[in-house]
Amino acid sequence: MTTVLIYLVVMAVVAGVVFLVASLVFGRGEELAPLPPGASPTRLPADAVTEQDIQDLRFQQVFRGYKMSEVDWALDRLGREVTELRARVAELEERLSVEENAR
Repeated sequence: MTTVLIYLVVMAVVAGVVFLVASLVFGRGEELAPLPPGASPTRLPADAVTEQDIQDLRFQQVFRGYKMSEVDWALDRLGREVTELRARVAELEERLSVEENAR
């Protein structure tokens, strides 16, 4: 009986040491430092989104990836921006073709 107990204690110690070494070597596997609870890094300007704004976009990390509501919000916001820009481009192209036809 004592032999089994010794084996269990040794296995627990070895497992603990392996876990600690792996934790120190590999960390949590994140590139970014974790945010304080409730904080959201998801920010975009009210208008005129630039390439740098999109590159700087960060989402709060949760258990299985990123917080879905933040990703959905960012995609909706960027989708509206793209739609507005395409409408503006179409308007300017139409105005240009009208001016060229008038000449």
